[in-house]
Amino acid sequence: MNENAQVSRITKAKRTDIRRENERVILAAAEKVFAEAGFGGATMQLIADMAGLPKANLHYYFATKEDLYRKVVHDIFEIWLRAADSFDNAPGPKEGIGAYVDAKMDISRRHPFGSKVWASEVMHGAPVIQDYLETTLREWTDGRIAAIQRWIDEGKMAPVNPRHLLYMLWATTQHYADFGHQVETLNDGRALTDRQWREAKDSVKTIILRGIGVLS
Repeated sequence: MNENAQVSRITKAKRTDIRRENERVILAAAEKVFAEAGFGGATMQLIADMAGLPKANLHYYFATKEDLYRKVVHDIFEIWLRAADSFDNAPGPKEGIGAYVDAKMDISRRHPFGSKVWASEVMHGAPVIQDYLETTLREWTDGRIAAIQRWIDEGKMAPVNPRHLLYMLWATTQHYADFGHQVETLNDGRALTDRQWREAKDSVKTIILRGIGVLS
């Protein structure tokens, strides 16, 4: 490789790194602004100010506010999808649902704003992402329902309605993000410590697994 080619490769790599970092900063700022102001109240200028970048930079990466919003929603959903891998690879509900609860609560801790954006959007009738709910979410849910039903048919858990079990799992694990302020207030105004998060996950898993007949 000649010197000019090597310089060009290094320059492209640096530009890629800068682009990735700018996107990360923008998306983190957008999560927070959308969570606090909603889609209607958020503006590209507010997000730019939160990110510490010129507004023009936002429009370079995301042409419209809706494009940015949909990216935020897509990212949190993709994280949730990866958490559900436990269903596909687990031999039974104890391992699968237990790992899913762990993963979902870890996500609530690491990405509270993304969870709040999703919750707010759905509570307002999903005006921006209804198409996403009717396609991607429906397909994902049907797949998880099939996995739970298979465990029921194999006699590995109590015969509960898989759909409502999923709703309970979502509501319980995402509570720690969507109602994080309430959780902290009831914890003497402090964020949960590592130990308290472990206790919370263990408690949620124990309650759910006992309820479906997996634990005695």
